[in-house]
Amino acid sequence: MSEMDVAFDQTFHALIPTLAQRGISPQVPGFALHHRMPTDTVTFEVGISVDHVLAEEVSEQHVTVMPSTIPAGKVARISHIGAYDGLPQAWQGFMEAIEQSGQTPAFPLWEVYVTEPTPDIDPATLRTDLYILLQS
Repeated sequence: MSEMDVAFDQTFHALIPTLAQRGISPQVPGFALHHRMPTDTVTFEVGISVDHVLAEEVSEQHVTVMPSTIPAGKVARISHIGAYDGLPQAWQGFMEAIEQSGQTPAFPLWEVYVTEPTPDIDPATLRTDLYILLQS
């Protein structure tokens, strides 16, 4: 969990050029798709929506780039404005609100990093949208 930022950096540094070499263009901000609730460890995909599907799996720079999809279904969404270190509290409040509304969360859950992080950005202005599938 403490090395997620390294995983993101390595992935995006490999992902964007790998897609560009194949004529594939990013269409929206990056995301992280979590297959289980993060604890001390995390199981997730880092990705970006693209204009057309990658035809084959590619491994470059210690990163495997492969086609993937975010599942369809009923979802809940909320936006978090602020630094990434506030995301655990944002998720906790979001999950509590879902349960209080009588809905049942399911997996996966994902984050969309609406504001592109740059070295000179004010972390208080970052927008991250939180999504989770809901049981029908």
